[in-house]
Amino acid sequence: MFNFKKSVIACLSATLFISSQQAIAAGFALNDHSATASGNALAGAAASREDISFSFWNPALLTNAKETTLFLSGAAVVPDMNVTVNSASDAGGNEISGESGDVIGESYIPSFYLAIPVSNNIVTGVSLNVPFGLAGDYKNDWAGRYHSAETSVQDIALAFSIAANATSWLSVGASFQLHSASLKLDAAVSDLSGGTGDGDGYGSIEGDDIGAGYAIGFIVTPFDGTRFGVGYRSEVDVTIEGNVTYNDVGTILTANGVDNAYIYSENTLPDLLTISLEQDITDKLTLGASAIKTGWSSMPELRIHFDVGEDGNKQEDSVLTFGFDDTWFYSTGLAYNFTDNLTMRIGYAQDNSPSSDQYRSARTPDGDREWYSLGGTYNFSDTLNMSFAYTYVEIEKVNVMRDGSLAEDSARGKLNADYDTTAQVFSLAVNKTF
Repeated sequence: MFNFKKSVIACLSATLFISSQQAIAAGFALNDHSATASGNALAGAAASREDISFSFWNPALLTNAKETTLFLSGAAVVPDMNVTVNSASDAGGNEISGESGDVIGESYIPSFYLAIPVSNNIVTGVSLNVPFGLAGDYKNDWAGRYHSAETSVQDIALAFSIAANATSWLSVGASFQLHSASLKLDAAVSDLSGGTGDGDGYGSIEGDDIGAGYAIGFIVTPFDGTRFGVGYRSEVDVTIEGNVTYNDVGTILTANGVDNAYIYSENTLPDLLTISLEQDITDKLTLGASAIKTGWSSMPELRIHFDVGEDGNKQEDSVLTFGFDDTWFYSTGLAYNFTDNLTMRIGYAQDNSPSSDQYRSARTPDGDREWYSLGGTYNFSDTLNMSFAYTYVEIEKVNVMRDGSLAEDSARGKLNADYDTTAQVFSLAVNKTF
């Protein structure tokens, strides 16, 4: 029998090769959807008339296409994370040690946009992006292995859009999106005996789902050289379904219901509101600014529900409290047309983290970020140009303090670790009209 859900997941997964990293954007949002926009740190992202890639933040900007247009963008992320374990103990209070190794590695994040005008004022389009992603892979014997061994969260969005020039000064747009969400959580599991019983096991949770969302937006030009745009991407409800698999689990753990079983987790991916302004200072110099709100409060926790296992026992829910707050991203930048063929950009952004000290974990060792961006666009001809960008992301040093005060850590033990992280992002895009 044809399975729509599995077929869509297989199609999207085959299209992209991604290993998304948490070093890029606050929480586990990803903002590298356009080499053009990254050049000035997303300043003016919902108001730019530069190209169709800005339609990610505001679907009305699909009207930037006057002819059939293909835009391909990719971001190579080179992170550097240093983890220092100050202390750790298992659920029985025994001190444990072990280095984390290289938790995050290099990754590549692609984006795809196609716009097709159907009249002088209406444009349709399709795009493929990765709005959310998170990855971290510790060594299996590191000191925090009960809190996290491997984490992978990925959301791939396929959008179908339409935009129209309603008047000479107003454009509007909307899109319908299919989201393919997947989750993988691995960790060591303690035998709860203080090291005198069967020893530790290893658990792996994997699941996926298809969800739906939408986006709407508008851009106005109240005066020549002034552009103001607003774009909104909706929340997306997903129910991750899959299985938990355990290895090397002894009798103490199985007696507590630890066994292979079906799992599910109900989650709501956050919405995104982008407000942007572009102002031409001269005929060559443009100032841009953006304020982007991410509704992280839609994800207060990650709760895994377990079905009855193969041995007839049912494991209690596994909970990771996020305690996320809604956050704002602020950026400003400049673009300067050096020649008819070359535009250069520069930008700065403050990307605030939704995490709090109380609930920060080894799966989400998140902190506030600062972006320093430089980029440009070169026109090879009237129908072909290339954009490039370099962004240095500096993340505040944070401490993960799981002192055992949270009930959810009763089987995980205690962990005190410091995280020092930076990232470099190299972006390149090709824009072709036909």
